[in-house]
Amino acid sequence: MSAPLPPLTIIGHRGARGLAPENTLAGIETALRLGVDGVEFDVQRHPDGALFLLHDLTLERTTNGRGLAATQSFDTLRRLDAGQGERVPTLDETLDLIDRRGRVNIELKTWGGCAEAVAVVIAARLAQGWDAEQFIVSSFHLPELQRFARAQPNVPIAALYCGVPLAGAAELATLGAAQVHLADEFVDADFVAAAARDGRPAWAYTVNTLDAAQRLTTMGVSGIFTDHPERFLRPVATAPMQ
Repeated sequence: MSAPLPPLTIIGHRGARGLAPENTLAGIETALRLGVDGVEFDVQRHPDGALFLLHDLTLERTTNGRGLAATQSFDTLRRLDAGQGERVPTLDETLDLIDRRGRVNIELKTWGGCAEAVAVVIAARLAQGWDAEQFIVSSFHLPELQRFARAQPNVPIAALYCGVPLAGAAELATLGAAQVHLADEFVDADFVAAAARDGRPAWAYTVNTLDAAQRLTTMGVSGIFTDHPERFLRPVATAPMQ
């Protein structure tokens, strides 16, 4: 039997991707009802300026649409089935649903204005009483992440990597990152320790087994993104979904 896990921050990956369609309101609500500490989802900026949740630049994998999302009208995107009858939600709809029930990790998936547009939406939420620390904005596209930080310097940012950065943990300081998010198969204990010494916790994606979580905690990881929050948490609500 595996040893008990040390305390870990549990973040629902794209909502609760293993239980409900990813990047949908149903998936996010599922994760929140399971008691996650927060939810992660992907945001793209449509050429008309709208912000919507979608991981891929193309539509085939997660919707009944075809082609590049950016070449479709926004009304067309909104009519698509994103799984089990769910539609592609906007960032504002998603934040309305979450309503400060957990931390919000917004991953910037596109560039050319996405960072600034997300910063405007977050600024409006801060004016409504949300706390800057309730948000984390992350991206693999580090220049876009820097653009967000310039637009909204009080909101924590996290650098996303799918390997070990050649520049080491020093790059995190250059970026002004509060955290680093690492692919589970590339977690390096020395890198994690160096980041932690500078007060920058490391979280790992995508972690779906207790054994993997246990291994990562021994390497210093303090949070995980998971498709299956139910494997780590007990449900905190039983009311039927609307």
